[in-house]
Order: sequence, then C-alpha cells, then structure tokens
Amino acid sequence: MEGADEFTKYRSPLVSRYASKEMAYNFSDKKKFTTWRKLWILLAKAEKALGLPITDAQIQEMESHAEDIDFTMAAEEERKLRHDVMAHVHTFAHYCPTAAPIIHLGATSCYVGDNTDLIMLRDGFDILLPKLARVIDRLANFAEKYANLPTLGFTHYQPAQLTTVGKRACLWLQDLAMDMRNLQRARDDLRFRGVKGTTGTQASFLQLFQGDHDKVEDLDRMVTDMAGFKKAYLVTGQTYSRKVDVDSLSSLASLGATVHKICTDIRLLANLKEIEEPFEKEQIGSSAMPYKRNPMRAERCCSLARHLVALLNDPLQTASVQWLERTLDDSANRRISLPESFLTADIVLSTLQNITEGLVVYPKVIERHIRHELPFMATENIIMAMVKAGGNRQDCHEKIRVLSQEAAAVVKQEGGDNDLLARVQRDPYFIPILGQLDALLDPKTFIGRAPQQVARFLSEEIRPLLEPYKSKMDVKIELEL
Repeated sequence: MEGADEFTKYRSPLVSRYASKEMAYNFSDKKKFTTWRKLWILLAKAEKALGLPITDAQIQEMESHAEDIDFTMAAEEERKLRHDVMAHVHTFAHYCPTAAPIIHLGATSCYVGDNTDLIMLRDGFDILLPKLARVIDRLANFAEKYANLPTLGFTHYQPAQLTTVGKRACLWLQDLAMDMRNLQRARDDLRFRGVKGTTGTQASFLQLFQGDHDKVEDLDRMVTDMAGFKKAYLVTGQTYSRKVDVDSLSSLASLGATVHKICTDIRLLANLKEIEEPFEKEQIGSSAMPYKRNPMRAERCCSLARHLVALLNDPLQTASVQWLERTLDDSANRRISLPESFLTADIVLSTLQNITEGLVVYPKVIERHIRHELPFMATENIIMAMVKAGGNRQDCHEKIRVLSQEAAAVVKQEGGDNDLLARVQRDPYFIPILGQLDALLDPKTFIGRAPQQVARFLSEEIRPLLEPYKSKMDVKIELEL
C-alpha cells in the first residue's frame, strides 16, 4: 500500500505532472543535501591545504559518504534539533566518525544553504538555456519557411495592413531573443557566496587561521574555484543579497510574459483556423463536443506563464524586508519561489518547443481571409491607378467611398462576402483600369519588405545567438500529458 499512499497527500503538479526529470532533480532533496556534503568536503580540503590539522583519512571518509544520505535519520535529528543544517551535520558525522570534529568547521548554515542555492540557480539556468535555444531554432525555421506567405495583420484585433506569417513569427522571436540574453546575463552574473561566516565578516575563519588575513582570502578563493564559480561576492551579510534572487527570477518572469503573448497569439489564430498547434490522432478536444480541436498546449503555457510572472512578487517582497544582516523570514518563501520559478519555466519551454515543432498553417484559410479584407485595403491603389489613367482623384475617391460603404453593408448587415471588387468591375467609371485590377489586388504587393526583414533578422540576430547551442539542437519533445 506504500505506493498508494502518495495519492493521499498533495503533490505539486509542477513535478508530478509536468516538469522534466533533470529540472525536478536539480531542486530535489538528493541534489540539495549531496551538495551540502560536497561543500563541507571542499571546505575541509581548502582548510587542510592552508595548514589546519585535517587529515587525508578524514577527507576520504567524507568523500566515501557524500552520496549515501540517511534521510530517515536526518528527519529524526531535525525533529529533535529544529535546525535542518545541524540535523544533516549530525547525520553526516554519524557515518563519518573520524571526520566528525571537522565537518562544518568555522562555517555558518548559510555556507551550505546559500551556496547550494546559487549552485542550483546556476544549474537551473544551464538546463533552461538550451531549451530556450531550441524553441528559438524551431520558430526561426518556421519564420524562414513562411517568410513570403501573406497574411492579414491585426491591430486592436481588427484587420490591418498585410504582413507575412514568417514576419509575425519574427515578432515572437525578437522577444525570445531578448529573454535568451537576459537569462544568459543573469546566469553569468551569479557569484558564489563563498566562505563568509555568520554575519559576513569572516571572523570565525580569521580566528581559525590565527589572524592571517591572506589565508582567509585564499580559503574563500579556493572554495569558490572548486565549486565552479569564477567569482564570489566580496561582501555579504549572513546571506548573499536577496536582490540576486530578484535578478534571476525577473529574467524568468519576463520569459513568462513572452510565452504568454506567443501562445495567446496562437490561440487567436487557431480560432481563425489559420494556424493550429499539433493535435494527436487520438486526442480529444472536448468531452461534450467531439469536433473540437482545442489549443490545450498553448492554453497550458498561458496558464503556467501567469504563475511564472506572479512568482516574481515573492523575491521582490523578500528582498525588501530583510533586516540588517538577515532575517529568517526569507527561508520558507524561497523554498517555494525559487524551485517553482525554474520548474515552471522548464515546463513552458518544453511545451512551447513541442508546439513550435508541429505548428500547422492553413494557407487557403489565410487566403480567404485576405480576400474578404483586401478590396478595402486596395482602394488607395485603385485611386492612384485611376489618376494615372487620367481620372480626377476627388471624383474617384467619392466613387470608391460610396461603393465601399455599400460593400461593407453587405458584409455586416447581410452576412455576405465582400463584393467591392465586383462593384468596381460593374461601374463604367473604372473601365480604364479593369485590366490592372488583378495586379492591384495581388497580396504580395501589400507586404512591403516583410520577407527581406525576416531574412536579415534571422541571419544577423537569431542564427548567431544559437551558435553556442548547435550541439544541443536535436532533442525533440514528446509531451507525456
């Protein structure tokens, strides 16, 4: 019955339903507490190298137990001690009796807690960046393929001047490219908290090294290097500044806004039947209406993207209420907001990749929508052609105005098709340009430089951005749910 017991407790759907295994592991207890042990080992190695009486045997004993965590014992210790770090110090020491005296030597809880968080943030960005690159790659291929396909533009969600399907995708790509740079910058700006002591003064380590400032600085640098960071924060309180969390989650919230906009656009276009997300052969759109093909992937992205944007409020509030060198009211909040932000970003990127790998375009539907609106948009071209044929602009303008209103009444009041072109063809006034009407109404003459803009944008801004991720482009996403 143990397996059934998991269904009697709340499980976060971020992990149980959606997130990738790699991101779920990144914020798992296993990753967290093995990282704590590795940090204790790094600290001991550096302290030994700088002359403290720590033996190779003690370090080897710690290394041999870095992975085999007794979670049951740790939980029992925490119930007694009401302190998670000391619970794991005691548990580690139980299995490393020789090393017990030097585990956590000179350190404070934030040595393992904050440094582990920074490692998880860094590794989280390293998981997200290739996924974002793949989404950009798939959309870039889509934009290139449809760079020349005219489609109605929409402003205020009303038909406007034509653009192309590929050019519209470049609007999405531009936002994603900004997110790519934001995530990379946030990742590269991360530093290590390092070895700073209880209030950030390194007083305990200065005492350990009998007032030798150089050795304390060497200790901080060595542990930082061994942990894989180029720099440590030069000043901290007990914790690293919670503005770092704001910076990291801001980039993810901004990504959430981008994804919401893209997927909302896809949902609107799906309603018009111009574009659809992938739809499985046996997928059911509605339990009551079997004909429906709901854009459930895009809807999922919008739903989760809202959560991702909303999560930014947590680190903003937390950073603002940290008193002096630190208060502990950050802890419970960060246990939720940091993992959930990365898990949510991971899910929306995986889902968006799945969508962009299978977007379906319906050119005939797009063409029909253009035909309904283009005669109105072509009126200026018709007027100019008549003037060139010897007509008077004001007379022509009045003719077109009257015919346009008549055609609009057919569309709006009678539910008919736009018959402006037929009215123009029947009016003797326009005989001089009847042979030009097809050319004047060619959709490709209304898209301006859209195809050229697509080509330049992809070659100058998008392809170079993806170059570092070329080896990671072949991963495809199959959604389990």
